[in-house]
Amino acid sequence: MNLLESFIQHLKQFAFIQSKQKQLLAVSGGVDSVVLCHLMYHAGYNFVIAHCNFQLRGAESERDEQFVRSLGEKYGKQVLVQEFETEKYATDNKVSIQIAARRLRYDWFNSIINGEEVMANKETASPPFMGQPELTTDNSPLTTDNSHLKPQFIVTAHHANDNIETILMNLFKGTGIAGLHGILPVQAKIFRPLLFAKKEELLEYATQNQLSYVEDSSNLTDKYTRNFFRQHLFPVLKEIYPQVEDNLLKNIERFTEAEELYKQAVEQHKKKLLEVKTNEIHIPVLKLQRSAPVSTIVYEIIKDFGFNANQVAEVVRLLESETGKYVLSPSHRIIKNRKWLIISPIATTEASNILIEEKDKQVIFNGGELLLRTVKPGGNFQVPLDKTIAAVDGALIAFPLLLRKWKQGDYFYPLGMKKKKKLSRFFGDQKLSKTEKENVWVVEMDKKIIWIVGHRIDDRFKISAATKEVLELRLQ
Repeated sequence: MNLLESFIQHLKQFAFIQSKQKQLLAVSGGVDSVVLCHLMYHAGYNFVIAHCNFQLRGAESERDEQFVRSLGEKYGKQVLVQEFETEKYATDNKVSIQIAARRLRYDWFNSIINGEEVMANKETASPPFMGQPELTTDNSPLTTDNSHLKPQFIVTAHHANDNIETILMNLFKGTGIAGLHGILPVQAKIFRPLLFAKKEELLEYATQNQLSYVEDSSNLTDKYTRNFFRQHLFPVLKEIYPQVEDNLLKNIERFTEAEELYKQAVEQHKKKLLEVKTNEIHIPVLKLQRSAPVSTIVYEIIKDFGFNANQVAEVVRLLESETGKYVLSPSHRIIKNRKWLIISPIATTEASNILIEEKDKQVIFNGGELLLRTVKPGGNFQVPLDKTIAAVDGALIAFPLLLRKWKQGDYFYPLGMKKKKKLSRFFGDQKLSKTEKENVWVVEMDKKIIWIVGHRIDDRFKISAATKEVLELRLQ
């Protein structure tokens, strides 16, 4: 079976790719994308060509663009071209040239298939094809291009060797089991139909069909990680293990299946452990400690909230730590609160459990705004009678404090009383409505409630004659 026949057979398993639907074919002009273009055409698939000119290689970049335009004329296909100021983008966004090119490329591709852009900024449509159209494998003319329809998928020319290199790179980077399946054939709106074929098969097909293509000079340098793997590491591996390509391709299938089992197990653990409360996640400490392997489960839970693998050990240590300890990611905080770990947004207006640090002078939350300051007793200072102000003995306070919604079972020692009282009873005495109860917050320290915000402080933290510093919390 030749490559074209294998290609047609391979695409049968992707029923969502219909021959009459228009696809967006990413073509650089290199052998991989040129072969893909030829295969798609002769397999009878409808497509437009998209080419990115990153303006990184001077005249060579212009040569590539003109070559791709000539492919459009050859196949009678529309060609979309976009020029990018790649170096400027990389500098402005403080990313590598590779990352910049990837972002620019896929942002543009997605804008096309989402219908946001029909034509590129630079004139892109090839002139109408006036010659005899090439025929498909069954000798029928290719379906007329339905130019009024937007492309359905971004089709790229990633092949088996790209996949092998990706797996090796992921293995050395330590991406875990998810990195070992390599490049997926379908990812969102990206379709990669050549992952079954090796590079040598593509080269052989190009030779057999006398396909011309352009060479990217940057592929000859080992400046980029992938090129280093391709030019230095992989040849050595092939010397030691001649069947390394076939072995790794078989392993991709095994890794993919193993990942499915892994995901299923992780989801079962998540269902048992995670309790979603508005926009927070609550995890019972004892249940998590009894789960195995705990570090792996912790990683799979926290990675979705901006935490990285290096923070897993810190989070595991939280299980044995005292209330108030926490670990931070750019977007979330994991707080140890009694018998729970709470994953809460750092944005306090979104959180129901908020840590108050000693340095904090202002905390904005759903219940309003809390202002904190320390004052010295004596002089003009008077104990506030306003319920929206709490004045407590600063020497009795140990940060961090926890600002949270009250819950059933909470109790405190109301100011002036020596016996504890459940908050639910206190609210009844105060004749609070159901809605008012639902909106009550408390300030807690080491499992002790300091203040029912806007109502009353705890007697254990009141100011006395011995008080030398007062912590004042004011609700606005």
